[in-house]
Amino acid sequence: MVRDIRTVFLDRDGVLNEKAPEGGYVWRSKDFRVLGGVPEAIARLNRAGIRVIVVTNQRGIALGRYTLTDIDELHAEFHALLAAQGAHIDAFYVCPHGYGECNCRKPLPGLFEQAVAEFPEIQAQTSLMIGDSAVDMEFGRRLGMRTILIRGGGLEGVPADLRCDSLQDAVNALLPGHG
Repeated sequence: MVRDIRTVFLDRDGVLNEKAPEGGYVWRSKDFRVLGGVPEAIARLNRAGIRVIVVTNQRGIALGRYTLTDIDELHAEFHALLAAQGAHIDAFYVCPHGYGECNCRKPLPGLFEQAVAEFPEIQAQTSLMIGDSAVDMEFGRRLGMRTILIRGGGLEGVPADLRCDSLQDAVNALLPGHG
């Protein structure tokens, strides 16, 4: 599988960090709790030469709960934490809109299109979407990517190419035997 994967798209909340309680949002560093094994998993992808891109819907911006600047600052702090552990994210793409207001809210393709505009060599056929929701899996499937679903409650019927318990498990499946 790794031979032809060049880019991994990651959802943020529930894949990289703990999700907020229902109705809540993660936008402050004090609420951004990195899940176990995430820095190591990202570092393994980096060492394998795989581009790592985060795509995240942030409806709280449209609702006025926080700003895009708040999210950019949070992502910069996360990037610094990763760098201290020998890992990096190549790019973060954020949809700040509410439902039905744009083409960038997953599962629509706008965030992928933004990534391709910055990295023209990206192709869906050599990309993988790792997420924890039906929306993430639909985003990947609509574009023709392979998909890995990080297991959570109530997602038994969601189509995915593979199901794993964490990002670390997904990377272990993607890169067996690669340190």
